Amino acid sequence: MDLNDNDVWVTGIGLVSSLGEGCEEHWQKLTAGTRIEPVLEKSAFTPYPVHPLFEIDFSKQIPRRADQRQMGKWQRLGTYTAGMALSDAGIAGNAALLENTNMIVAAGGGERDIEVDTALLDTIGGPQDGESLRNEMLMNDLRPTHFLSELSNLLAGNISIVHGVIGSSRTFMGEEMSGFSVVEIAARRIQNNQGELFLIGGAYNAERQDMLLQLDLGQILWADEFEPLWARQTKGGGMVTGSVSAFLVLESKKHASARGAQPYARLSGILSGRCNRTEGGAMRAAEQQFETLGHGLPRGPLALLSGACGAEPATSQELTFLEGLQDKGYEVALRGFGSVLGHSVEAHFPAGLALAALAASKGKFYDPFDRSGLERPSSDGAEHIIVTTWGPFHGEGMALVEEVA
Repeated sequence: MDLNDNDVWVTGIGLVSSLGEGCEEHWQKLTAGTRIEPVLEKSAFTPYPVHPLFEIDFSKQIPRRADQRQMGKWQRLGTYTAGMALSDAGIAGNAALLENTNMIVAAGGGERDIEVDTALLDTIGGPQDGESLRNEMLMNDLRPTHFLSELSNLLAGNISIVHGVIGSSRTFMGEEMSGFSVVEIAARRIQNNQGELFLIGGAYNAERQDMLLQLDLGQILWADEFEPLWARQTKGGGMVTGSVSAFLVLESKKHASARGAQPYARLSGILSGRCNRTEGGAMRAAEQQFETLGHGLPRGPLALLSGACGAEPATSQELTFLEGLQDKGYEVALRGFGSVLGHSVEAHFPAGLALAALAASKGKFYDPFDRSGLERPSSDGAEHIIVTTWGPFHGEGMALVEEVA
């Protein structure tokens, strides 16, 4: 494909997960040539394993303790990673650039006061007048300041306060779909001359009892000894969540070149959908997305980072779609990054995009993330990388990331 001034370049990456922080640490661990051992917390949330957050010194990106105290863990995580991306892109501390940096954030709901929630639940079926007691607790124990500090758009607000990003700001909610939207909208605005510089991404704290409860009510969590992503289908499937934050700086080629910024990769296209998940619906949506994004891709080796969640039937349907690519002449080098990072809901698609851009910049793809046999070693480069993410119930996204010569 020919380059033009409105090509979308990835010029900065901030990535934090259970494996560590930063691009190089992730690259070293995911290309070590040995079996990748995921980092797991197996006892704190029994029976659900989770990928816990790498231990972080938040003061490196959020120096004021007062700022840290008024943020929940997911906000600290997102604000920290956004600062990493800005620094990586050479934007941090540059007031002229930050003034024109637009921000689009994927966010979930804020963190709850677990102690109050637990006490309220304990009144159900108790010996005392449950309704009267619950009303009293709701009046006296819930803290309005806690609720206000956990509003979803305050992640973007804290990034703006701490790092000085003062361009336009938008926040999207909606599980995996919000992760697609932040990337898709930023890319389209760049391509249509509606902005030149964007900070996009999301953060997810998996170590939350309230989120595990909600996901368990949806019957989509994996509640057994840990298995890699593709090995769970024989036991009915299930998600293993992970604490992850991924922020990227997306920039027009013209703007990046003018300031001498070097790109990791080019985001050549992104499509998203929300089919009704009737039998085969998600697979058909993915086939249409690939037909559009993959038009002109040479047959042969194709690197693919799958954001499959592990839940059924979505994961088996995605595997059927991937097997169909083989029939079309593509030799797919499949990597399911949920096996090593966990599923991170709003942050999952940005995390996959970050891994793809990193691989494209290295000219090499990752070692297999599990030993199921579906992920085979590949000695081919990473000139073209497809990134997918399917939500367990709705939302299908796909992007094409390519090397910049």
